[in-house]
Amino acid sequence: MAFEKTPGGTRGTSMPSFVAPAMKFMNNQMIRRFRRSAASGGKTTGMDRLVLTTVGAKSGQRRQTLLGTFPDGDSAWLIVASAGGQMQNPAWYHNLAAHPDQAQIEVGGKTLSVTATQLAGQERDAAWQRITAAQPRYAGYEKKTDRVLPVIRLTAS
Repeated sequence: MAFEKTPGGTRGTSMPSFVAPAMKFMNNQMIRRFRRSAASGGKTTGMDRLVLTTVGAKSGQRRQTLLGTFPDGDSAWLIVASAGGQMQNPAWYHNLAAHPDQAQIEVGGKTLSVTATQLAGQERDAAWQRITAAQPRYAGYEKKTDRVLPVIRLTAS
């Protein structure tokens, strides 16, 4: 495994279970919208986005999620497992931790295979500073929960 999973927290926002189907529907709609805008840069809601494809940790099925991204050099991207400040890490994070070398991203109109690495220590702190400077909403997510929000580097394989 390319990283050690960060545990969930004891406090944070929560989503009732009946909301999950609606969130899945919205994710699919946002992915479609992203793909239509990919030719013009792939920005939605004022930030760079990518579609992350993971392999399910338990099911083995391919899963897609639209995420905010932050460039990290020419062939790497940073993503944050914030889940909007929820108490638990998002499902895509568990999938990525189980299969860090089987992920793909759609970015800039291209599909790329990537390897995921979770950042730690000073490297994570420096990346977090860049992320919150670019998108202050992430600092707000951090305040909603007591878990450490994982920062993951996706590097083109």
